Amino acid sequence: MSDNLGYTSNAEPLSIGNVVSAAVRLYRSHLKEYFILALKAYLWVLLPIYGWAKFYALSALIGRLAFGDLVNQPESVHAGERFVNSRLWKFFGTLILMFFISVGIMIGFLVAGGLLLGIMAAVLGVQNGNLSNIGIFVLIAILVSVVGIVGIVWLGTRFYVVDLPLAIEENVDAISTIQRSWELTKGYVGRIFIISFVALLITLPLQILVQIITTVIQLIFTPLLADGSPVFSLIFIVLFLGIIVSSNAAILPFLQTVKAVIYYDLRSRREGLGLELRDREI
Repeated sequence: MSDNLGYTSNAEPLSIGNVVSAAVRLYRSHLKEYFILALKAYLWVLLPIYGWAKFYALSALIGRLAFGDLVNQPESVHAGERFVNSRLWKFFGTLILMFFISVGIMIGFLVAGGLLLGIMAAVLGVQNGNLSNIGIFVLIAILVSVVGIVGIVWLGTRFYVVDLPLAIEENVDAISTIQRSWELTKGYVGRIFIISFVALLITLPLQILVQIITTVIQLIFTPLLADGSPVFSLIFIVLFLGIIVSSNAAILPFLQTVKAVIYYDLRSRREGLGLELRDREI
């Protein structure tokens, strides 16, 4: 399976192009089953708490199934779903922890940036009406903003594969899956960011198409909705939500498949997973 997905026959780590290529091939070969799983996941979002946990688990399930193909241990959707369902509340716990971590990161950068800008404003005398230094202050503010954004992206990338250890590895809980993501991504933030950015660019045409379709639907239904007809309102809502959910259900599996290939590659680099697998194939 790995040879068919564009993997090299030696033990060298995968290139960025090979990661994306492998993800595209996996996505195409399992489009139907991955799409159905993603569609189910988005429908569960409507139910608070339990539904959110189901969404996270089903999303991670797509990554688990893709990883299974990569390591030549394909798994049925039913078997995989049974496994992730057994860890459903661990997924919810991961969601909660990641929420607080994200909030903490944002607050930390905002407070640090605000304090730094306050100190610089005082030093430059901007607060006292010294307009001669306002240009310097603006440049410092821009620099602080850029550094803050880079810092947030860097930290966010360290948690890129946080759902996959919980969906794949044994003896993992909400805390250890976060620790695993932090451990695996160490030293590879730039590479992961580039791959994920390329993956998002690949989905851009579909997102643009969806935007055009929803705009056309809005233009068509605007005069019809002006009459206040509940029938047209219902049709509009169903069509609008259907298109949004369907498009997201088409994009999510691709992004999760990319993540699965990155996770495989990171484990190959960190733990010699690729060597072990390739030896076993030989």
